[in-house]
Formats: sequence, structure tokens, C-alpha cells
Amino acid sequence: MSASTLLVLGITLLSLLIWTVLLIGWGQFWRSDQRLPTDQPDLLTWPSVCAVVPARDEASMLPETLRSLLRQDYPGSFQIILIDDQSSDGTAEVARQTAVELNKSDRLQILSGQPLPAGWSGKLWAVEQGIQAASAAAPDYLLLTDADIVHGPNNLRQLVSKATVDNLDLVSLMVLLRCTSFWERFLIPAFVFFFQKLYPFPWVNDPSRKTAAAAGGCILIKRQSLAAAGGIAIVRQALIDDCALGAAIKNSGGRIWLGLSKTTRSLRPYPSLETIWTMVARTAFTQLGYSPLLLVGALVGMVLVYLVPPLAAIGGGLTGNWPVAIVGGITWLLMSLAYWPTVRLYRLSPVWAFSLPAIALLYNLMTLDSALRHWRGQGGAWKGRVYAMPKPD
Repeated sequence: MSASTLLVLGITLLSLLIWTVLLIGWGQFWRSDQRLPTDQPDLLTWPSVCAVVPARDEASMLPETLRSLLRQDYPGSFQIILIDDQSSDGTAEVARQTAVELNKSDRLQILSGQPLPAGWSGKLWAVEQGIQAASAAAPDYLLLTDADIVHGPNNLRQLVSKATVDNLDLVSLMVLLRCTSFWERFLIPAFVFFFQKLYPFPWVNDPSRKTAAAAGGCILIKRQSLAAAGGIAIVRQALIDDCALGAAIKNSGGRIWLGLSKTTRSLRPYPSLETIWTMVARTAFTQLGYSPLLLVGALVGMVLVYLVPPLAAIGGGLTGNWPVAIVGGITWLLMSLAYWPTVRLYRLSPVWAFSLPAIALLYNLMTLDSALRHWRGQGGAWKGRVYAMPKPD
């Protein structure tokens, strides 16, 4: 066997070793089994909750999403504060009319968002205003949720029950993302898979581990725990604010839990490759701490982990290099088996599980583009605002 063949075989075996470690020793992230129990007991006393909903040009979403919040089956005190973040599409009026139609106007308070001050991202400034308004009633919990989220009818009850029974300071759900168009089916489940790999949910939920994360679409948090950690201001500049908030709560001694949901979902459409590309490129380089060294490592690592197995399996088979082909094929199969629970969560055909290498190639290019956007001063663009965050010290 030639030196070049041995080198290729060695690289392929390294990829196999990495996937073996990921499957066995990386928090069982791939199982996608962290879910809210549906049979949690009723509480003797239900805590008070205030939902804080930042909304910027969300008039098309609110008739369904706000309706789902207003109709929550929750036995305790529940109020909603919607912050109209300088919308231009009549967001506030649609929200007001939705509450009137349900005869729930007493449950909804609408705030007109104030101009964005320096040092804040738009969403977090809106959330801060909502939290300040909620403080007058001193609710036990805050439900931080986005204006594009449709909540299952029992979602709040299950969140509060989980937080109370398990004495948690923060409970968060990675909601079911929209998966309708071809590009959504191709790329969105993988986004969830990569997120779980980056932050293994069992490790996030383990108080003895430092791993911390949250999903910004649905976060239930104790008001006093948030205040003790420094308030929402501690993550005011964070583009990946949900994970930063989860880390802040856990680092301050709080207990957090992160799971998946089948009944609470996002309506945010990503109908084209461009829309998904922009969504990922917005924060991918932020996740790497704006480090060129980490960028190179991430790109090389993605090639080794995701692209080497199929190239080895196909290339080895075409050239008759069967040891390389077999190792590559086994690794590709392990990769697909790891991805299958996430594919099944989104009710897609098992065939999609084998597409992960091609998906990873696109995400690699998005990550590179994210760095280029940051260096051009275009990082973090969202809804007409650009947040060009400085490189951390």
C-alpha cells in the first residue's frame, strides 16, 4: 500500500474515530430526547407569569402567534406585554385587534418601543423595556418569546410545571422550526442538529457541567434569578443572546434546562437558500468569537468530519481502494444514524439523513461568508439594522 493511500486511509480512520467519540462520548446529543413531560402534576399554587414579546414588523404573524399566547390554558395569573419595536406595518393595531376578537384585551399591554440606544441590540432593548414594564406587577416568572412563535395550548403550563417541580431558574425550548420549502427541509433540521452538537442538551441540563445554552424563541425564567444575574442588560450586545443568557444564569449558580418541542413552533419562513444563508451568516462568526484561527479550525474540522467520509466511500469504491471505501462508508452510515433522530423530529424521509455531508458543505460556506461580512462591517444585519460587533478582548 502506497504512502498516499495510507495517508488517505489514516485521515478516513480519524474521521471514523471522531464520529465514534461524538456518538458515545458527546452527551448523547444526537438522540434529540430532551422533551417536556406531558404528564406533569398540577401545582397547588400556580406562579404568576408575564410574557414579554418584542415585535418589529410582525403584523402578518400576530393573528396566529399572539392568539396562541392569549389562549394559553394556564390556571395562574398570566399577562402579556408586547413591545412594538418601531414597526411600519401596523403591528400594534393588529395585536390590539387580535386581543379584542378573543375578548382578552385585559391580558395584553402594548408598549411603543423607544429609540435604540447605543450598546444594545434591537431585540434586547425591546425585551428590556418589556421587563421594566412587567416589574410593576412583580411576576414570579417571565416568558421571553418571539413574535413568530405559535405556542401549543398547554405550553406555558408545562414550562411552569417543569420549572417548579425541578426547581429550575430557566426552562427553554428549541421550538419546531418551519420546514415546508425544499431549502427548509434540506437545511433547517441540520441547523437544529448542529446546535445540539455544539451545546449537547443533556450537558446543558446537568448542573455539574459548565455547558450552557438556551433557545431564544421560548425562555421561561424566574424574574428574581434574572435580576440576580444582572438583568437582561448583561447580554445587551450579544447577537447570540439566548445562549449568552443561559450561560449567565448558569454561571450565577442557577439551574437551567433546554429541550425540544413538537407542539410549539416558529412561523418564520425561510423559503430560499438566500434567506437561510443570511440567517446563519448573521451569527456564525460570532459563535467563533471573531477569531480567524478558530475560523480556520472550524472549516478544516467540518471538512474532516463531514466531507471526508462520503468522498472516501465514493472515491475508494471508484478506484478499488476498498479499505478506504469501507471505512468511509461505515463513517457515513454512523453520521446518518446520528442525524436520523433530528430528521424524524421533522417528519422527513430517512433518505434526508444521508444528505448531511452536502448540507455541511453549505454551512461551511455560510460560516466563511459570516466572517467576510464581519470584516466588511456588515455582521449581524437583521430587520434593517446592522450590528457590527467588535472583536472581544
